[in-house]
Amino acid sequence: MNPIQLFDPASSTYTYLLFDATTRDALIIDPVDEQLERDLRVLREYGLKLLWAVETHAHADHITSAGLLAEHAGARTAAPAGCGILTAAVQLQHGDTLKFGSQQIRALHTPGHTAGSMSYTWETDGQRHVFTGDTLLIHGCGRTDFQSGSAEALYRSLTEVLFALPDDTLVWPGHDYQGRSHSTIGAEKAGNPRVAGKTLAEFQAIMDSLHLPKPRRIDEAVPANLQSGLRHDADGAALMAVRPAEGYAGNVSPQLAWQWVQAGDAVLVDVRSDAEREWVGFVPGALGLAWKQWPGMVPNADFDAGLTAAVPAGKKALMLCRSGARSIAAARRATELGLEAYNILEGFEGDPDEHAHRGRKGGWRFHGLPWRQG
Repeated sequence: MNPIQLFDPASSTYTYLLFDATTRDALIIDPVDEQLERDLRVLREYGLKLLWAVETHAHADHITSAGLLAEHAGARTAAPAGCGILTAAVQLQHGDTLKFGSQQIRALHTPGHTAGSMSYTWETDGQRHVFTGDTLLIHGCGRTDFQSGSAEALYRSLTEVLFALPDDTLVWPGHDYQGRSHSTIGAEKAGNPRVAGKTLAEFQAIMDSLHLPKPRRIDEAVPANLQSGLRHDADGAALMAVRPAEGYAGNVSPQLAWQWVQAGDAVLVDVRSDAEREWVGFVPGALGLAWKQWPGMVPNADFDAGLTAAVPAGKKALMLCRSGARSIAAARRATELGLEAYNILEGFEGDPDEHAHRGRKGGWRFHGLPWRQG
């Protein structure tokens, strides 16, 4: 079984949809924001449940739809740890795997185009596939002249990592500009004009002589892609704006809260009970300080002292609870204590749906932001 290969004409980007034929669990690689409706339609047509939206690197020529797919399809986001895409729920290291049904992909760190670039192998029905992003193209390779690129690192990724795969491995690139869909490792080892039979010095000379114009959308795309495609320009203004509130500094989206935390401007305070954090999940690095505790949801007598000790002067206090009720009360109390306090909208799990299930109508996890289980 081959992946479903989808194409964005504007950027010549290939997106790949992989799935388990039995469970219908699916994974998407390098989705494009302008193709969101197409991708959602394909998921519906095939009857698939999207578990993962995965990046090969932080793209410079298009904006990813990973964050939007987390919101619309319930996927979790994953990205190479070295790319700085800090909004991704999972930061992938070399050798890590992502499972979907009985299938899985394995991450290979293949730096060079960018320092964090990764390729992914997939073995199914006796065939090995590799999704190479911009590292290895059909009879070409990614450029190395910007975004932490390195010709030496790319040469080693090609010759020592990708070319170490079996020759019959199918190569699925991140782009092609001549209408070709895939190649094989054997064909690229033998005939790729950039690297086949070339020494490192020869390869570096080739890459140094390319003199390519910078990607048209790089100034727009890279900042957006470092936030899983959730834009901070006019299209994302509402998402990244503080909403007024009574009795505390304001309400903020989970995405804006995470941006503040990553910038070092705020302390994330998880006011759920210890039991909720243990059994439902928690945000790495957040301060666990219950507003009320089980059994009986008794007010936490140590809340004030714990909060004032943990939030330094000049930093915002961001309150997170299950769905946004306790966190409002906590934000008001924090304001009374002299802190600049905000409530995180939707909470960790979001509101219940028509079947009383949480996690399907918003919330920290639903948006694919970092969290861990127990």
